[in-house]
Amino acid sequence: MKFVHRFETRSAEETRTVGRRLAALLPKKGVVLLIGELGAGKTTLAKGIVEGRHAASADDVSSPTFTLIHEYGNPVSVYHADLYRLDTAEQVRRLGLEELFEKPALTLVEWGERFPDLFPDEHIEIHLRHTGEDRRDIEVFGFES
Repeated sequence: MKFVHRFETRSAEETRTVGRRLAALLPKKGVVLLIGELGAGKTTLAKGIVEGRHAASADDVSSPTFTLIHEYGNPVSVYHADLYRLDTAEQVRRLGLEELFEKPALTLVEWGERFPDLFPDEHIEIHLRHTGEDRRDIEVFGFES
């Protein structure tokens, strides 16, 4: 795994701003695992990425915890999945994520680290760590081709 970028944010708005910056750096098509404990800022970062892709406004982006997958853009340019409520790899397989990975879009996956064998080898990981009241460390890792 190759280290790509590191950011430190001090507010939700700064975390969204990092997401907007990352939107320009991330591939048009690919899989991004958003990794961090509950409340680490995964959805907040996703809001910025989706907005930076001009797929939707940050206000229109929400956690897909109960619906499991949200689609943004017309045509869809970002899929946002949340695997928090799923317990088994079979439940994840039934979602059809593999089909999404083939589409010409970016797929953001929260809690994907729980099912590492279900993702392509060439994916990006964004690790978020809560370090204080509104502070976060964000580290982006990519895999070399």
